[in-house]
Amino acid sequence: MTGWGLFLAALATFLLSHMIPARPALRGWLIGVLGQRGYFATYSLISLAVLGWLVVAAANAPYVEVIPPLPIFRWVPLLIMPVVCWLAIAGLSIQNPFSFGGLGRTSFDPEQPGVLRTTRHPVLAALMLWSLAHLLANGSLSHVILFGLFAGFAGMGMVLIDRRTARNMGSEWHRLSRNTARLSLQAPSPWPRLWVWLTAIAGYAVLVHLHTPLIGLSPLP
Repeated sequence: MTGWGLFLAALATFLLSHMIPARPALRGWLIGVLGQRGYFATYSLISLAVLGWLVVAAANAPYVEVIPPLPIFRWVPLLIMPVVCWLAIAGLSIQNPFSFGGLGRTSFDPEQPGVLRTTRHPVLAALMLWSLAHLLANGSLSHVILFGLFAGFAGMGMVLIDRRTARNMGSEWHRLSRNTARLSLQAPSPWPRLWVWLTAIAGYAVLVHLHTPLIGLSPLP
């Protein structure tokens, strides 16, 4: 299977890998078997693997231009990806009762929400920024479909997860979420620790270094 067939197969696998585990009964069973930390760790690894396959499949799909390949657009991912890495690492470094991805050990403190003051969904916010930045830099039809769906998936996910979490928490939702935001420009309180910044920088450097051998295209303008 090659071309559009491979791209559609990868896209369908990605969508199903997120839709099926989201079913409450299956999600509850998986958490019961793997534990919360084990579930989120496994879910994240599988998602990254399928995501990598989908990105490669999109790059190998037939080229149909939608957005002109202007040189200035090549700079957008380079400038946005450090923020993406920081959001993802900061979100994973703390407990997050509102969304998936939080693997921290310290219990969530509503008086000191950290990066959740900026967004209750740092991993989804990172996905949205990554998608929009790469959509501009890769304007072929397959990439517009790919990154457009990712951006829409992330935005819709924030809304749906907030509704579900508020319903499940009941009156506790207002107490726990009062110093957080779905998506805002508010500064984290407190700011993440130094190791989060260093890990984000290291992650960004690794992504830039591996982009050419893994994706087949240099990220540099």
